[in-house]
Amino acid sequence: MRKVAILGIGQIPIDEHWEKSIRHLAGDAAIAAIAEAHIEPTAVESLYVGNMLSGALNKQENVSALIADWVGLRGIEASKIEAACGSGAAAFRSGMMAVASGVNDLVLVVGVEKMTETGGTNTTSHLASAADADHEAAHGLSFVALNALIMRRYLHEFGWKHNDFAPFSINAHANGAKNPNARLQEAITQKDYLRARMVADPINLLDASPIGDGAAAILLYPAEKIRRNGQPIITVAASAAATDSIAVHDRFDAMRLAAAETSAQKAYAQANVTPSEIDFFELHDAFSIMAALSLEACGFAERGQGVRLGLENQITPQGRIPVATRGGLKARGHPVGATGVYQLVEVIQQLRGQGGDTQVPGAKIGMAQNIGGSGATVITHILQRE
Repeated sequence: MRKVAILGIGQIPIDEHWEKSIRHLAGDAAIAAIAEAHIEPTAVESLYVGNMLSGALNKQENVSALIADWVGLRGIEASKIEAACGSGAAAFRSGMMAVASGVNDLVLVVGVEKMTETGGTNTTSHLASAADADHEAAHGLSFVALNALIMRRYLHEFGWKHNDFAPFSINAHANGAKNPNARLQEAITQKDYLRARMVADPINLLDASPIGDGAAAILLYPAEKIRRNGQPIITVAASAAATDSIAVHDRFDAMRLAAAETSAQKAYAQANVTPSEIDFFELHDAFSIMAALSLEACGFAERGQGVRLGLENQITPQGRIPVATRGGLKARGHPVGATGVYQLVEVIQQLRGQGGDTQVPGAKIGMAQNIGGSGATVITHILQRE
């Protein structure tokens, strides 16, 4: 297997893009990545698109062919990869394997989602299709409700209070305020968190990430063929995926993200690193409870102690394990099928030293973890600066 490197990246601000269709969103990000790489579009050999809801919300399937045609790649191989909210990382993994195996040299990965033109109830209903249709969604359980049940049990099990989760939101918003591509560019305080309206007890508005329209893109290329151009070479050190039951009640332990743990352990083994060597972690903080559980699953905290990392100020860009360095899902936004690619773009920026006011000092190894559903599909990537 060949080592895979990053040739170019592109992203657009997450927002309500009323004037742009899904092809325009994806096209803008793809063209930005191609422009950064200084290549001709015709050099791209295949396209992998991470997307969850184009058929349901945009009435557009076969979206990979649509995007390929739109950006001048008509004729190439193109596939849509769906893994719920983990679709972006799943697409990246597929593209990475195409290059690593030698099937392709130059692969374009795009994550895209357009979510704001449909009503909130409609969008929420379609998002719930990533839960167990028979045993969760059929009973009216949305993802905020499922995460509220998990969070309520966590509070009971480990004795934490709801306001102990505030540092996750405060950190994400502080970092998002310095990211021009973030959906929410406002810092918040502890007082803001405590006064936020309740959505599904104990989850309030500042525990939950916002949806949005967005797209991000990455060009992958064999590391052996990369020419140094003054920028550090960023390579994929590990790519690992795992699954768990879709329904939370079917799990052996609802307080454990088993698939996150498994995929992280596989990634550490591939990269030959330990959690202590990870310089920062772009976790899947769709809800603040997921931030705590992810930190525990990936070995950064003991069981039931993920909250403590926030309380001890260890998750900021200057902390022991920085998370959500460009706002995370909480402030950057969560256009579900695109989220995993945004995470990886942000890892690449940090490793290049392009993190701006939220740059992690001396970052050499970064990890991103993208979660589909409430932990049913989890994909972990580790990238490093050569």
